[in-house]
Amino acid sequence: MERIASFTINHLKLLPGLYVSRRDRRGDCVITTFDMRITAPNKEPVVDMPALHTIEHMAATYLRNSTCKDDIVYFGPMGCRTGCYLVMFGDLNPEDILDLVTDMCDFIIAYEGEIPGAQPDQCGNYSEQNLNMAKYYIQKYRDALLENRRFIYPE
Repeated sequence: MERIASFTINHLKLLPGLYVSRRDRRGDCVITTFDMRITAPNKEPVVDMPALHTIEHMAATYLRNSTCKDDIVYFGPMGCRTGCYLVMFGDLNPEDILDLVTDMCDFIIAYEGEIPGAQPDQCGNYSEQNLNMAKYYIQKYRDALLENRRFIYPE
């Protein structure tokens, strides 16, 4: 069986950044999947589940209400808990969405109040949320992203 592309990335060299994980084409439609790597795999602790769940709720809410809402296909956590995937319509590069991702981070960092969708009738695990830790991870990610601008996977 062929190894999927994401398993060919050297995770021992991977650091927080915003990477193109894949581009899928069907006819004239292009979908770009971004790897929003929040922590360094196998070097730093993974994002804890309540914080990752909150990041998912907050980021998805922000993105689906942003000026790019019609370009958003999906936002969600990676199974390894070191980051999230952002899937968008278009043949895009990290530089094309850097402002969107930075604004999303700013939204999460500044947010106060009830977490969107964190009610029992709206979420299958509504009580497992942690806004303060989500803010911590996203602030750390935002700082690393803007300081280092890692957009290309390591060799």
